[in-house]
Amino acid sequence: MNVPRYPLGRAWLSLTAALALHVADEAAHDFLSVYNPAVRAIREVAPWLPLPTFNFGVWLSGLILGVMLLFAFTPVVVHGRRWIVAVAHVYALLMLGNGTTHLGYSIYSHTLMPGVWSSPLLLATAAWLWLEARRAWREEV
Repeated sequence: MNVPRYPLGRAWLSLTAALALHVADEAAHDFLSVYNPAVRAIREVAPWLPLPTFNFGVWLSGLILGVMLLFAFTPVVVHGRRWIVAVAHVYALLMLGNGTTHLGYSIYSHTLMPGVWSSPLLLATAAWLWLEARRAWREEV
């Protein structure tokens, strides 16, 4: 049954806007200068892990496309079924991990990782989406 989920949709939209800001923050502060060397170092230790390296154009284009798809998906979230609530949980968890990684690495390395300035907003909106998804899940049970 389709039930309007306006709070879930607002939280989804807010997290996606925060993600767009986060992508801009990473791009403006040369995220790939940290990411690509880290991937190369991980490949030395674990060559079986399929971790890609990127050039700036491909990386940014992929992220922009992903963010645009997330924005376009908002109406499905607002009027979606139970499965979209599960997707919202996964999206929130991924962004909680992303924001936590940026902050944790910055603390660990005593340097500001690209994307760290937008990470608190990413964490706040991801937590909001998680809470709204939990509420929507409980309402259907």
